[in-house]
Amino acid sequence: MPRVEDTAELLGRVSLFGDLGERELGELAQVAVPRKWQAGEVLFREGDSGDTCYVIRTGAVRVTRRHSDGRQIALADLREGDIFGELAMFGGETRSATVEAVEPTEAVALLAGDLRRTILAHPEMAVAMLSSLADRIRAANERLARQTFQTVEGRVASALLGQVDALAPDTGEEAPREILIRATQAQIAQLSGASRESASRFLAKLERAGVITTGRGKILVHEPAALNNYIY
Repeated sequence: MPRVEDTAELLGRVSLFGDLGERELGELAQVAVPRKWQAGEVLFREGDSGDTCYVIRTGAVRVTRRHSDGRQIALADLREGDIFGELAMFGGETRSATVEAVEPTEAVALLAGDLRRTILAHPEMAVAMLSSLADRIRAANERLARQTFQTVEGRVASALLGQVDALAPDTGEEAPREILIRATQAQIAQLSGASRESASRFLAKLERAGVITTGRGKILVHEPAALNNYIY
């Protein structure tokens, strides 16, 4: 069971709660409920009712929506310190997307009532929430635009680069030469909005070129910068 102090420190790293003081963060941490999921476990599905949002402590989740043609379109990958599920907390809305753990994930859950009371006491949080949602919508629009206008090769290469950027340590130093992505070819296809067959053919092409090595449930990227040559 995480300590309240640790949960308060986690919440303090979320932009939405950036203006809260130690006392307010502590009060919110006291009502936060620890949750955990295994890789592949669905946290909630598009269309479900919901009154809870989550802040990721460790691990990663993928946010997807179902396209009218039946495809699952990936909207975002979220990691430590990211918040999700907040849209369904207001106005009795249903979940606008499906969220699935892509690796073992731990988070803290906040009920709508607790978060609403905090926002009412600190109206500046509403501005921070709007800013966060705007950033997420912008990123989702950019991803959808790539999936609409880029070639399959460009979309798959962009999806791989997105995973590389998420996994590379944010230390200000030069990124490692090789990055291990723990994802199946089907998951990469989903991220890129391509069919599994098309994505697999391109991944095989990258492997022949020495850019990557594929394995069961993983892809080792040897030359991340080389992926830019396929984005057009």
